[in-house]
Amino acid sequence: MSLIRPEAARTIARWREVLAAGGVLAAGLWLGTRPGWLLPPVGAVLGLAALAWGLVALRRMRFAGKGGAPGVVEVVEGQIAYFGPAGGGFVAVGEIVEIAVILDAAGRRAFRLAPAAGPSLTIPVEAEGAARLHDALAQLPGIDLGRIAAASGARTIGRLWRHPARGRLARAPDGTA
Repeated sequence: MSLIRPEAARTIARWREVLAAGGVLAAGLWLGTRPGWLLPPVGAVLGLAALAWGLVALRRMRFAGKGGAPGVVEVVEGQIAYFGPAGGGFVAVGEIVEIAVILDAAGRRAFRLAPAAGPSLTIPVEAEGAARLHDALAQLPGIDLGRIAAASGARTIGRLWRHPARGRLARAPDGTA
């Protein structure tokens, strides 16, 4: 028997990284108000680091769906892999030339990661581990992770990012550009 309702436990689990950053921020503020010449600067550095961590945690939390879609996303050494019940695949992060939000065959919103050569990888927004995409895609040149995080929760569909140096992407086999 749990003392916490399941809905509350899921909410806490979703916000856990933001809450941890808030705890570190509180510790930094407390240290910053202590007397002396050593603790206030340490508290200030800790507080600034916690603010940066909290902002990244908020963005990562917005990026992740609520779960429920089939499949698992894994990111290992610069390669994004999706293992789904009816398919999947992998793509190297450095080879991605376009990111779009589309509707998959089941009518769910999905990220389409298009490499320079080879088939596109379609990952449902609500797939388990989709939050890992946030950190993996952060290294792409000129990417606006805020826009991609907002698109993962919105109802819009379309291209979110195109590699600035690789030019136009050839038409994909499914007819989308």
